[in-house]
Amino acid sequence: MQDERLTQQALTDMDPAEFRRLGHQVVDWIADYLAHPERYPVLSQVAPGDVKAALPQTPPTEGEAMDDILADFERIILPGITHWNHPNFYAYFAVSGSAPGILGEMLTAALNVNGMLWRTSPAVTELEEVTLSWLRQMLGLPPDFWGIITDTASVSSMTALAAAREHLGLGVRQQGLAGRDDLPRLRVYISEQTHSSVEKAALLLGIGQEGVSKIPTDAEFRMRPDALEAAIEADIAAGWRPMAVTATVGTTATTSIDPVPAIAHICRKHNVWLHVDGAYGGPAAIVPEMRWVFDAVDQADSLVVNPHKWLFTPIDCSALYSRHPHVLRRAFSLVPEYLTHTAGSQVTDYMDYGIQLGRRFRALKLWFVLRYFGERGIAERIAHHIEMAQEFAAWVDASPDWERLAPTPFSLVCFRARPAALADDEAALDRLNDALMARVNATGKAFLSHTRLNGRYTLRLAIGNLRTTRADVAQTWDLLQEELAALVASA
Repeated sequence: MQDERLTQQALTDMDPAEFRRLGHQVVDWIADYLAHPERYPVLSQVAPGDVKAALPQTPPTEGEAMDDILADFERIILPGITHWNHPNFYAYFAVSGSAPGILGEMLTAALNVNGMLWRTSPAVTELEEVTLSWLRQMLGLPPDFWGIITDTASVSSMTALAAAREHLGLGVRQQGLAGRDDLPRLRVYISEQTHSSVEKAALLLGIGQEGVSKIPTDAEFRMRPDALEAAIEADIAAGWRPMAVTATVGTTATTSIDPVPAIAHICRKHNVWLHVDGAYGGPAAIVPEMRWVFDAVDQADSLVVNPHKWLFTPIDCSALYSRHPHVLRRAFSLVPEYLTHTAGSQVTDYMDYGIQLGRRFRALKLWFVLRYFGERGIAERIAHHIEMAQEFAAWVDASPDWERLAPTPFSLVCFRARPAALADDEAALDRLNDALMARVNATGKAFLSHTRLNGRYTLRLAIGNLRTTRADVAQTWDLLQEELAALVASA
């Protein structure tokens, strides 16, 4: 009996006492890391293949000690990490994981529940409903906006476009699209600045790239309503069926804000589904002075906001809202016998409103974040990020060697070096700025990315990290000027 009990113990999980010891060790490591992420180079300095070369090519036959595994985490994995929690991470939109969000994530992993049905964990469903209602109120959205959490804006937007397709009443759910000569070709309208995930969603939904119409933008990189209306009318005349328009509040390249009021008017006129991508810019509406960014968004049919971008929630967490949850349900609900239950219409089964059956308890970490910081605390932090970006933009504007290439409505600055000696040589300026970004990123002190605006190589500095201070931004400005001076001197 004693031998059998020992055998059973060997076949179970880690001993609770050992877990407690290691858990304290890991939490201590996380606390130290969050206190000083600047100790690490923000952009990983490893060469391609370094991490793989340091790892065994075959799996372990016998279990290994967690102390050894944690040591290898620091020795092998950590050097291959680009530190998104670093205060000088400016390359993409921040996904800074706050401490309360990390604690919520830890508990989510410990509970390890699947929120596919209400009954598989009632708290998962009901907390998601309440938390998304809180966020809706913070964003100033009307009560008829119903929400669901997905992993990313890519999935949220694809879900919204699937609902837009279902909304047309073409029988696609039952009959599909392939081989049907009774259907018009479907068209989705985006701008030249719309995130690529919307076009990818069109690929997956059978619309195809030819079914995506890219509308020109104005001098501030915003979708032109006149061009949109002309495109819709021309398509209708040619036999296309307009399906959806995606307007963006905070585009990826420049954070431009499409004119949603005018676009919403056009969509209503032509009975076209309006999806608003506020994945990045949406949280700014929590700031009272920035509420205008959501003008007319209450007229949208669907809207995505990503808490894992500018709401300090660990990735991944995306909130999709729609005024037509019944259309989402009609597009996605499929209930085999083993998933039926008696609660029925009294509860929400989130599996009915999207592609996923298995669903993580993402609402828990968002709930932690919203409660810990509160609406005012979140608004103050977002406003501070915008203020720092405006100050950086002012430094660029005031310098004869630099120029800003796009407006700065949020906390992203699009700019480039333009020293007088190269001012009229666009090819040379492209090469200079490419080299400048490479030099800055190689220092490990800051990480920037780039885009192209009107054909010009453009540096992007996006501020949105909880740990970024004005001193960090000022140091990065000094670093840019130092590296520019070194490049010019060596030319």
